[in-house]
Amino acid sequence: MSNLELKKYPIGPFEKPESIDDIQLDEYIKVIKHFPAKLKNLIENFSDDQLDTPYREGGWTVRQLVNHIADSHINSFIRFKLALTENNPTIKPYEEAKWAELQDSRSSPVKPAMRMIKGTHERWYILLKTLTNKQFERTFHHPENHQDYDLRSYLAFYSWHCNHHFTHIENLKKERGW
Repeated sequence: MSNLELKKYPIGPFEKPESIDDIQLDEYIKVIKHFPAKLKNLIENFSDDQLDTPYREGGWTVRQLVNHIADSHINSFIRFKLALTENNPTIKPYEEAKWAELQDSRSSPVKPAMRMIKGTHERWYILLKTLTNKQFERTFHHPENHQDYDLRSYLAFYSWHCNHHFTHIENLKKERGW
């Protein structure tokens, strides 16, 4: 993997597990539960200059990453709820790169996004802990990918997503000696 690829995918690209047992499912749920506090501990003392530093050349700033996480995880939580209440609903994709360029992502304080992440993850965790194995088999349809996603695999992806972006920021922090 090239240096750029390592910076883009510091924990590697997501690879959908062939099967997810209950033990692994519980680990993914724990990631959702603990991620907000873990992220807060990582960035809570960052200055505005640090928040406005890209995690890699040509990449988003830490501020944009935090706002992206809030946007993405809210969308994911809603997709979970749609899949649980409708029969294989077609979800609404969004242009995440364009969202990251909007002023609220580029220049607003990260505290509102962190509150959104905390609240979303608290509710998401409560929901996840109540789901049966049958409910984790429920699906939604992604029209851009022309694919159905089951909630068990989608949770695996979002566990990866948490760790993926956390590691972007953690590596930047180490690299800069912050």
